[in-house]
Amino acid sequence: MRGLDWIMLWTLSLIWGGSFLFNEIALQGLPPLSIVWGRVALAALVLWVVLWVVERKAPPRALWPALLVMGLMNNAVPFTLFVLAQGQITGALASVLNAMTPIFTVLVAHVATADERLTGRKALGVGLGFGGVLVMMAGEGLGGAVPAMLACLGAALSYGLAGVWGRKFRAAGVSPLATATGQLTASSLLITPLWLGIDRPWAMEWPGAEPVLAVIALATLCSALAYLLFFRVLASAGSTAVSLVTFLIPLSAAGLGWLVLGEVLDLRHLVGLALILGGLWLIQGRRRHAWGKQA
Repeated sequence: MRGLDWIMLWTLSLIWGGSFLFNEIALQGLPPLSIVWGRVALAALVLWVVLWVVERKAPPRALWPALLVMGLMNNAVPFTLFVLAQGQITGALASVLNAMTPIFTVLVAHVATADERLTGRKALGVGLGFGGVLVMMAGEGLGGAVPAMLACLGAALSYGLAGVWGRKFRAAGVSPLATATGQLTASSLLITPLWLGIDRPWAMEWPGAEPVLAVIALATLCSALAYLLFFRVLASAGSTAVSLVTFLIPLSAAGLGWLVLGEVLDLRHLVGLALILGGLWLIQGRRRHAWGKQA
């Protein structure tokens, strides 16, 4: 990879790692659904502007049912679960559990596809990942952090399902920008009735400037800009290189949480992170070889 690709990759990890920090700040004044709705609705608006400037056409009408499913699995469900979880656990810990996404993706692909089967190496990686989760949950009762950690795992599983579902858009020849715009629009439509019915925004008090600015950052930086940057790295360095962001996000999120909020991961969380990253290393081992040829 070129030096510019590395800069974009680290920037992307900081942006996505920062989403966990912004969630915590937003929760200081806003309920979860308001945070998620603000994130997806504003991000969709920004990407529609970009899509019109760049491609001047909307996603094909026939693909909107599939985009609704994608918006549910890749935005609405995981965003909501992470925000709910971060009412109980730190963003640093949530980001560690988010690193399980590629491991769940491997399992979903094994069940749902014919060309991405589990190998012995991948199975060992999956085992290490779940071993890391068990280490992090050790000593926790049924209450407390466990439900929040399970919510994070549910979000990672939803991302894994979305990763496999998203293959149909590549097969249909839809551009990544159009897919991102369509799924964020779809997730906005899905969340709006729940947001209006549960949060009743017309009755809410002003939450303060910091929570509102955090939601704006989630939408513009962590969703709209992050998608654009992700696709730029993907086009420049390939899917193997961009997959490295999975290793970097927990480091970025933990560093930002410590710097801004004074959060520190427990020893068992660090051990669990090491096991999860070891599992990812095994799963992506063959891809790393291919990336080495691109450098």
